[in-house]
Amino acid sequence: MTEDERYRRYLAGDREAGDELMQQCKDELIRYLDAFLHNREDAEDLMLECFTVILVDCPKIRDGNFRPYLFRMARYKAMRQKKAWLRQESFELDESFPGGEGIPEEAVWKNERSLILQRCLNRIAPQYREAIWLVYVLGMSYAQAAEVMHGTEKRVEDCLRNGKKQLRRELEKEGITHEDI
Repeated sequence: MTEDERYRRYLAGDREAGDELMQQCKDELIRYLDAFLHNREDAEDLMLECFTVILVDCPKIRDGNFRPYLFRMARYKAMRQKKAWLRQESFELDESFPGGEGIPEEAVWKNERSLILQRCLNRIAPQYREAIWLVYVLGMSYAQAAEVMHGTEKRVEDCLRNGKKQLRRELEKEGITHEDI
């Protein structure tokens, strides 16, 4: 069930849907906020604050836009907390970047690649890094990512194209080629 469907159920009076909604989104939202704040506890507090606003105020959210609404609100609150409104210099990934699991040798290699990828992502421009995170890690559409980043789909597309170029160069410096990925 999608976030939008759960939110509609919550608005219709199903209070369990609110809990399910929070469980469905909390981990990704905390990681996203932690990338701005560099403090897991603050990220968790802001995640709770965002869900409090949504579940108490019950704002009208267009169908298909729950995630962008939630992440845009979270971004606003994180930026406000850092007193750096709309500045993206602080978007960095940490150890919580998703890594792989499997047989030990594969797990070690996947973990190593994940750490290298994280290092390389932190070396590219912040707006590119954020666009890559929103689209490829969180699975948002270009339109949803544009809404979160307060830009246009074209800007997201440009950020992704340029970000992938920069990331590819950084990965090559680390000895990882296209075939290794």
